[in-house]
Amino acid sequence: KRGTLAVHASQTIASYWLPRHLANFRQAYPGIDIRLTIGNTAQVAHNVHEGLADLGFVEGAIDDAALTATTVARDQIVVVVAPTHSWATKPPKTMTAAAIAETQWVLREAGSGTRSEFEAALAARGIDPATLQIALELPSNESVRAAVEAGLGATAISASAAAASIEAGLLHQIRFPLPERE
Repeated sequence: KRGTLAVHASQTIASYWLPRHLANFRQAYPGIDIRLTIGNTAQVAHNVHEGLADLGFVEGAIDDAALTATTVARDQIVVVVAPTHSWATKPPKTMTAAAIAETQWVLREAGSGTRSEFEAALAARGIDPATLQIALELPSNESVRAAVEAGLGATAISASAAAASIEAGLLHQIRFPLPERE
């Protein structure tokens, strides 16, 4: 009924999924202080492993036998571009490896769950992630989204992070189905 809960979460989860759950927890257990720390998937897993966090929420795969993972939600990664990008004005019939290699990409940093899941999906389609022209590597969903809205290339981002920009016409979703992630 009392104490402190150290929660670490990756950026996408901390920004779009976790707040309502933390609010509900706080209402149910007002005597427990919640300390939220935000990092990427690799950082969160490391902090839980090292005992710096009681609980971690990530969207990327974790390969650590000392940690137990339970799926609590699902998310969809989408590929988006600015409305002025050639893919928005004249979309390719199919997203080939060549088409993907021809455009510039704005991606999260290495260690980000979004990036690792996108790269794994590319590899599963036989597309080498090393062929991507990475124009910018940025540390947050908001900065990635803003750079693409400004017309710099394409990105793979959580549908939750892109939804408002797609609805406002600032981003255009490309037909490139990616698997759901836990």
